[in-house]
Amino acid sequence: MPPKQRKIAIMGFRSVGKSSLTIQFVEGQFVDSYDPTVENTFLKDIKIKNQVYSLKLVDTAGQDEYSVFPQVYAMDIHGYCFVYSINNPKSFEVIRIIYEKLTDVIGNVITPIILVGNKKDLSRERAVSFEQGKELADLMRAKFVEVSAKDNASVNDLFTSLIMSIERKNQGDLSTDSTASSKDKSSCSLS
Repeated sequence: MPPKQRKIAIMGFRSVGKSSLTIQFVEGQFVDSYDPTVENTFLKDIKIKNQVYSLKLVDTAGQDEYSVFPQVYAMDIHGYCFVYSINNPKSFEVIRIIYEKLTDVIGNVITPIILVGNKKDLSRERAVSFEQGKELADLMRAKFVEVSAKDNASVNDLFTSLIMSIERKNQGDLSTDSTASSKDKSSCSLS
């Protein structure tokens, strides 16, 4: 089976750990220094349930409440990873704004989203509760997870969960196509 190409945009407020999460996932290392990202793209192949996925991870520049939603992040994106820091309530508020801007650009969001509370290792400095994160994820019809890029806690799980959501959405798209036969559905490969 050929690899399935999937493009994921990683978005959030500045210094929430978007790059650290991405580098931890792709390279297996934690980068402690902060260097503001303009935009970086990372590639990684991952195997889930006997299927290889070639991931293109777009590590975006930090957004704020005044940022215009970049059109390029509304096209050809299979899934979104919205990241906030559990010790920064401003970063949490910005996620809601990013989501609203996304819906303004593409309408009702049907692209899979995972909401990520990063810096779980800083639980003593927690300013956003797990319940607040879950509530926002429910509002966005998104998956939710708390992680630590520093401790590599649940980092792989978040990307696996997002890929599985993308696949379920794609399977749903196939099952609503009444012109395709069941044989076509079972052998169809999306990219």
